[in-house]
Amino acid sequence: MQELVARVNGVLKEPWNKKVGRPKACGLYRAVEIACMYLRHNGTQEFLGDLRGISQPTVSRIVTILVPLVKRVLEEFVPDVREAITMVQGRVCLVDGTITPCWSYDDQPELWSRKKGTTGFNAQLVSLLDGEAVFISDPLPGKTHDAAAFMETSVAEIVKSSGGGIGDKGYQGCAGTATPRKTPPGGELSKMDKKCNAELSALRAPIERLVAHFKSWRIFHIDYRRPYRTYRDAYDAARGLFFFSIIWGFE
Repeated sequence: MQELVARVNGVLKEPWNKKVGRPKACGLYRAVEIACMYLRHNGTQEFLGDLRGISQPTVSRIVTILVPLVKRVLEEFVPDVREAITMVQGRVCLVDGTITPCWSYDDQPELWSRKKGTTGFNAQLVSLLDGEAVFISDPLPGKTHDAAAFMETSVAEIVKSSGGGIGDKGYQGCAGTATPRKTPPGGELSKMDKKCNAELSALRAPIERLVAHFKSWRIFHIDYRRPYRTYRDAYDAARGLFFFSIIWGFE
């Protein structure tokens, strides 16, 4: 937290606590802590205010000001496409997608995911066979199928540069990706197909754990409640914190 606060302090346009005017309800350390709690637990602003003895409007201002700054100072910890390609060269990688839910905004019908039965964004994750996180994509509208997201994000390029990819049935037809076989209409899988599907499912266990770890950050797991225009900053800041926590060894 001290490292993060120092980074945020370095990009502030003006001192957090000025020597003139009305003092802020809490210092910079406490404010950054509140912003991170919001991103980690997706708590309501009323709850966070009660927890820290400040008002809901104060929490709202802290989140509005500091979340974009947290995103900015942690961008370097989020692997880009070139870094991901370097990590997967000559190695098998795992691919999976997940929905990060949000409110049903009236003017954003493209967020509806028929498969998941909720509104949200499609995020694509790539890991190595040991579960090490390699890449987490930018968010796409929830209606985007995993196979389409595979092509629209940089995941296709990453898999192409790897020693091969493994995905679930949603990635059938994606170049360079091994997927389980679907049961044919009116038929059944052969014993060999069932055995191959079971082996692929076992190999995919690490990416499933990575998705669970990613969504333990509650802002990716339960509905995002703030205005639609603020989502991308919150997503990027939380993604940055996710990788920052892995590198610095904290949760």
